[in-house]
Order: sequence, then C-alpha cells, then structure tokens
Amino acid sequence: MKAYRVSVNLKLGLISFAVLIAVASLWYSTQLVDRLKERETKVIQLWAAALEEIPKAQQSGASAPFRTDLREVESVLSGVSNLPGVQATLSPKDFERFEAALQWAQNAPPSHDLTFIQDAILIPDLVGGIPAILTDSLGQPLSWWNTGSDATSFSELNAEETAKQMAHLVAQVQEMALIHDPIPIVVTFPGTPTSPPIRFVQNLYYGESELVEGLRKFPYFQLLFVSLFVFVGYFGFSYIRRSEQSSLWVGMAKEAAHQLGTPISSLMGWLEYMRMVDNKKSESTHEETYQEIEKDIERLSRVAGRFSDIGSLPKLDVQLVGPVIESTTDYIRRRLPQSGTFIQLNVVAEPELKAPLNAELFEWVIENLLKNALDAMDSERGRIDLLASATDGKIRIDVRDTGKGIDRRHWKNIFRPGFSTKKRGWGLGLSLAKRIVEDYHGGTLTLVQSKIGQGSTFRIELPASAHVTLGS
Repeated sequence: MKAYRVSVNLKLGLISFAVLIAVASLWYSTQLVDRLKERETKVIQLWAAALEEIPKAQQSGASAPFRTDLREVESVLSGVSNLPGVQATLSPKDFERFEAALQWAQNAPPSHDLTFIQDAILIPDLVGGIPAILTDSLGQPLSWWNTGSDATSFSELNAEETAKQMAHLVAQVQEMALIHDPIPIVVTFPGTPTSPPIRFVQNLYYGESELVEGLRKFPYFQLLFVSLFVFVGYFGFSYIRRSEQSSLWVGMAKEAAHQLGTPISSLMGWLEYMRMVDNKKSESTHEETYQEIEKDIERLSRVAGRFSDIGSLPKLDVQLVGPVIESTTDYIRRRLPQSGTFIQLNVVAEPELKAPLNAELFEWVIENLLKNALDAMDSERGRIDLLASATDGKIRIDVRDTGKGIDRRHWKNIFRPGFSTKKRGWGLGLSLAKRIVEDYHGGTLTLVQSKIGQGSTFRIELPASAHVTLGS
C-alpha cells in the first residue's frame, strides 16, 4: 500500500542519509589526519635538521679564532704610533678608536655556543607534543620527548629504573618505526694529521601527536553515534507504524460496528413495529414497512461491500458524480436530528459531472465527511453545504459546515489514524476517506479552511478522466 511504501521509504531515506553523513565524515577526517601527519613530519624533519646543524656550527665557530692575530695587530699598532710619518697621517684620536675596536674584538663572546637554540627553543615545545626518541647507530635510546615518562634523562634514574625505561623506550621505538621511517642525524668531526674524521649517526624516531590520534579515532565514535541514531530512528518509525496499524485495526472494528449498527437498529425497530401492527391493517402499510426493511438490508449489503473493497484494488467506472452524492445525502437527511435541533443540508452539483468512481467506496467518503460535519455542530442550528463543480480538468467537491472548527495546530493530524478531537471518536473516518480518495481514485482530500467557531471546509479533487493512476 501507499502508506506502507511511504514508511519504508522514510526508513531507507533515514538509513541512507546517516550512511552518507558517516562516509563523508570518515573521508574528511581521513584527509584531515593525512594533512596533519604531513605537517608534523615536516616540522620533525626541520627539528632534526636543526639538531644536526648545531654541532656543525660549534665546529665552524671556534671561540675567538683570530685572538692571536688581534694581539699582533695591537702590538704593531702600538709600535708604529710614534713614527713621524704615521703621526702625520693618523691623529691620536684615530689610535684611540683602533685600540677600542681591538679590545672589543678580543673580549667578544664565543660564537659557537648555540646550545641555547636547543635548550630554549627546540626542546621545550617539541611540535605541540609529538613523541620522539633519539637513538644511536645501534638503536639504543639516548634522549626522549613526550613519551609519557616523568624522567627526562637516564641520569635521573637508578639502575633498575634505567633498565625498565630502556625496555619501554625500545618498545616505543619499534612502534614508531611502523608509523614513520626514522630521520637520520649525521654529524662528522674533521680529522687531524694523526687521526681520521669521526662520523656519528643517530636516528630520530617519532610517532603521532594526541591530536592526530584523537582525529583518527573520531570517525569510529561518529559511526557509533550514527548507528545509534539509525537504530533509534528505525525502531521509532517501526513503533509508530505498529501504533498506526493497531489504531487502524481498532478503528476498523469500531467503524464496522458503527456502520452495521444503524441498519441493524432500524431492522429491529421495524420488526417491533410489525409485531405491534394488527394483521387487519391495509396492505399499503405493510408494503411501506417492507420497503424500509429492504432499504436497510441493502444498506447492510453496501457496508459489507465497502469493507470487502478495502485492501484490494477496486474497479472504477466512469459515471455521474451527482447521483452518487445525492444517494448519500438522502441517507444522511433521513437521520438528521429532528427534536430541538435544525440542521440544513444543501447540495449543489453541476449536472453531467463524470469521473472514474467506485460508487460504494466514494459514498463512504461523502458519508464520513457529512458525519464529521454533523458532529462538529455544537449549536441547535447549523448548515452544511456540499458543492460539486468542474475546475481545470478536475472535479472539485467542497463540504462546508458552520460547526466549531478545528484548531490550526491539529490540521496536520486530522487525517492520521487514531487522531480525533471528539470525546467518543476513534479517529478513523477522515483517515479512511483520505485513503479511498488518494489511493483508490487518484485524487486528493484536504482541509482548505477552518476557523474556531466558524466552521470548516474539506475539499475533494478528482481527475475528470477515465485514466487514473491507482495506488496499491
């Protein structure tokens, strides 16, 4: 059925939407993790290059390499200061400036002391917490950073603690090697006339920061959340569907009792009347009674036909709409309240209106709308107008009443099975009517206007053609 397909489509749509979000989130998180890993790798490489350059700078920048030469310049300067030719060229102030410059050069701080770069810049903020371990050429850890250890060097540990820390660092080195290739740090000290150059090779192993690890785990938490959302949504829709089905079955049972109750009560009344009438009465009185009983039996047959047509694809015949409407309104008129209340029922239908109809089911629609209008009357006087006309290739049927109206907040629920604003209602009449019009006749049933205290207007629109698309 159409309602079942809508429910299934909602579930599939919910699941598809959740899966799409999960896949998009997983892809974006993966891209973000890759970019962060690439950035961290570049920073670690820069950090390793800085560590490698510090010893080189220390070698090339020996402390005051020209101090001896400066002393010789100072000696020469003092020796020539008394020569007549020099005195004619340079003034005493010039000699004072030269001597001050020499003293500054001799007392300048050593240029090779670059450990402050490592101690003050590189080590304290190692790229926002990236774990790293520096090992020698044999793979033995020398230094470590952000590995979760309280100790910062082996000098802080005793022999037992050193062994444990060494084993822990070696295990971490093996894990880091699976994540990134180590960065080699090569330092070469120049040789002397009596010894060859010395070459030291160290390896810098590094892992992933807490930020990258968190982002890597985030998609799985999101998938768990989305799965929970889909689970709750699916079972929520299933619960709503089961509730609607339960309401539908209960409502169908009550509707059947209501539909059958009227003609059955009438038949019982006619039987009682026949018992009370003397057999000597005229044949015309009996004939009138028989006609009314025949109408009630016909009514029972129609009710049975209506329920047999629900759930199967009914046959539609192109026929006049007016007689079908008149048949139902005549039945309702005979059962309008007669004591203390005056309800006026007016029908205006254009002649020659034709549409593909199943008369039994469509009469049920008109009957439900008229009964709904009658139930809405909360005063002794009221009016119900049924107007049928042709508009833009469609047949439009408006049912207007002067009843109590429907609150705006209830408009979206009035066609939902089980919803009713009446104390004794079971909320099935309008739901069945909408299903018959839309699923079986290819039309629409809507509430187009309603104001509290002024009444409501329901509108049926049917295709004025023999070719209609039926629901299933």
